[in-house]
Amino acid sequence: MGSSKNQVMDASSVNLIGNGTKIIGDISSAGDVRIDGTITGNVVISGKFVLGTHGIVEGNITATNADLSGEVRGTVNVSEMLALKGTAKITGDIITSKLMIDPGAIFTGTCNMGAKVKNMVQNSSPLNAATKTA
Repeated sequence: MGSSKNQVMDASSVNLIGNGTKIIGDISSAGDVRIDGTITGNVVISGKFVLGTHGIVEGNITATNADLSGEVRGTVNVSEMLALKGTAKITGDIITSKLMIDPGAIFTGTCNMGAKVKNMVQNSSPLNAATKTA
């Protein structure tokens, strides 16, 4: 029984990569992750991803929820809620369901939000068909 209790604790653990730490390679976690250091690689998180003010990710981020205060150079794909804090600097595309951007955040790229993307695709198909036949 103690073994299963440890497994539950491991799945809900919070992983921290501190300021001054540099990692080259991909990071994958079923729990929550906070990065205050520098990552060169892709980050795939099943839980919540937090990028601290001094944190840098040079790669793609995939997470369920994310709070970004640092710098990202790559695609950010968040299935639920993405929050860009005032110190965030994102260079790359964003794909998310919900987006919150604080004043001061810098974002250079495109943003696609689930329902709107589907509606645009559905609405553009009949228009393209009508244009071709006309």
